[in-house]
Amino acid sequence: MASQIIPHHSLTEQVPDAQQLSPAMADDAWIEVIQRMDAIYADLVNSQVALEEKNSELEQTQQFIESVLSSMHDVLVVTDINGNIQRANLALEKLTGKNSQQLCNKPLNILFPESAITQVDEFPEKIRSGNLVDCEIDMLNANKKSVPMAVICKAHYDNEGRLLGSVLTGRPLYEIRKAYRELKETHEALKATQQQLIQSEKMASLGRLVAGVAHELNNPISFVFGNMYALQNYEVRFSKYLKAVHKNISIEERDKLRAELKIDRILDDVKPLLEGSLEGSTRVKTIVQELRRFSTPKLNTLERFDLVDLIKSSIHWVTHSARTKPKLITELPETLEITANEGYIHQILINLLQNALDALEECSNPTLEITLIEKKNEVDIICRDNGKGISDKHLLSIFDPFFTTKPVGKGTGLGLYISYGLATEQCNGSLKVDNHPDGGAMFTLSLPLNHEPLSTTTHTTNV
Repeated sequence: MASQIIPHHSLTEQVPDAQQLSPAMADDAWIEVIQRMDAIYADLVNSQVALEEKNSELEQTQQFIESVLSSMHDVLVVTDINGNIQRANLALEKLTGKNSQQLCNKPLNILFPESAITQVDEFPEKIRSGNLVDCEIDMLNANKKSVPMAVICKAHYDNEGRLLGSVLTGRPLYEIRKAYRELKETHEALKATQQQLIQSEKMASLGRLVAGVAHELNNPISFVFGNMYALQNYEVRFSKYLKAVHKNISIEERDKLRAELKIDRILDDVKPLLEGSLEGSTRVKTIVQELRRFSTPKLNTLERFDLVDLIKSSIHWVTHSARTKPKLITELPETLEITANEGYIHQILINLLQNALDALEECSNPTLEITLIEKKNEVDIICRDNGKGISDKHLLSIFDPFFTTKPVGKGTGLGLYISYGLATEQCNGSLKVDNHPDGGAMFTLSLPLNHEPLSTTTHTTNV
């Protein structure tokens, strides 16, 4: 802090007349005066140094502000409280073809075409009222042509909170539209990539189900194939019998031939053969439809279906061909219809069940529990295994893309990531994971639902 400057007359008033003092006292008085003058001079020097430092800091700050304003792509205009231009940045100078000196103290509306003057003249009044102006408006370029701009105009205050004017910033709309177009293209590319990942994981899941599907198809096809051989043999006997009848053979010969060809037994057997063949064909058709539904679901298609049947179908598909045969405990209602994308939910269930079976490979007493809990506006599908569970450090990463704890070649790390995306983005639900208090991992798939509660039955079976 600078020392207080003592007026010259004060110093002289404090110094007695030298004639009234002894020589020693006079010397002491003058020494004191000189010391005080040295202190005052030192304070002046310190104040001068501090002032120069402040000026240097101010110049650096001014240069920094100028460099920021010059590097801005958005136009910037500072006006006083009456709407007169006080400052403009380089972007505005390039747009209008006028420098800051030419624009200074000119009304703001000279930057706009006549069609926008009325709107611009309202800016100061809105600023005084404390309103923020955010609009699209045309500005004039150097060729006096209108350039559509996205403009924001807000109040400018001093350090004591007094209104000084306004600050207007604007960006050409074609830049915003270009950025939006690029963002949209990137988003579409991301969606396409995500769909490819979904299909890739779907094919990977489908590969694990091939053995089970082949077995499922082999049984009804073999049954139909055997029935066709029997019917072909029966057709030969029928033809022989009918030809004999048309030759007008005697009743005795006809009855003898009927017994020899076992026509009555064939007639009794034809109906079961046809019914069995039809049942086998229907089963093949159902398997193919389920396979098609899983591999190529209709995008963004909402349909009404029985969620319980879908869960049972998913369990059958995954467990039938699995090397690990767990004890299966299901707690499901008899039926529950919802409106959603059946293909997406089918894929989520397949992934969760397959993940649970993978966790049970080294378990001595593998158990898989599937529970459906209906709430007021949603339904929870809980898939729990009694495996080792998930370590705390992996719980937060379990839905990350390409994250897997499986050995190389046994997993892509995309199944749970894709399932999470399908549940949250496509099905408007959620997918959560936690460790069960009794051991093992527990995944909860929540889907929106608005139905009356259904009675729940508990079944315990060995797969």
